[in-house]
Amino acid sequence: MQAQGIKLLVVACNTASAVALDQLRDALSPLPVIGVVEPGADAAVGARRQASHLVLATEATVRLGAYRHAIAARDPDANVREHACEMLVSLAEEGWLDGDIASAIIRRYLEDATGGGFVADTIILGCTHFPLLINAIRAVVADNVVLIDSASTTAGVVRETLTGAGQLCDSDEQGATRFLATDGVRRFASVGSRFLGRSLSPDDVELVDL
Repeated sequence: MQAQGIKLLVVACNTASAVALDQLRDALSPLPVIGVVEPGADAAVGARRQASHLVLATEATVRLGAYRHAIAARDPDANVREHACEMLVSLAEEGWLDGDIASAIIRRYLEDATGGGFVADTIILGCTHFPLLINAIRAVVADNVVLIDSASTTAGVVRETLTGAGQLCDSDEQGATRFLATDGVRRFASVGSRFLGRSLSPDDVELVDL
């Protein structure tokens, strides 16, 4: 990525942010490196202070307590419960974003996550796959529960960082997007089409041999 001349790196994966963000920042310094856990925590605390936050994430993110630590640093009185939901990743990648199967799996996860009388004020979508399922999740939770997606907050941090460094592009011209993958360009194109809401073909993806 550095060889491409980037001026900032977003680690757009909660698990990678939880596992390796500090090491990446050390290795790539002075290049700014932004993860998605901290912006997600900011968004949750900003939405509901001193609240009960339920984090739906991958096993690694839950095991490391990434959101629990990030939220505690911002709001020590908050109550945080983290729950691993690996099957939601598969649902998102397969494009099973609604219907009975998605609803049943989401309900089961939420039942397990809220056992013991835990009542969530916010549900943090602690995996960048999960926003694809936001409509299915919204359909099975109470109307007063706030769903937190760190994407817009992360974008705000990117803008602030580039602005502070005097590197924000002020051109009115539309930028270009390049897609690079280290493996599985067909899979990348298929899943990427769902995330981006636009059709990608394998020809749109550059294979990089590391």
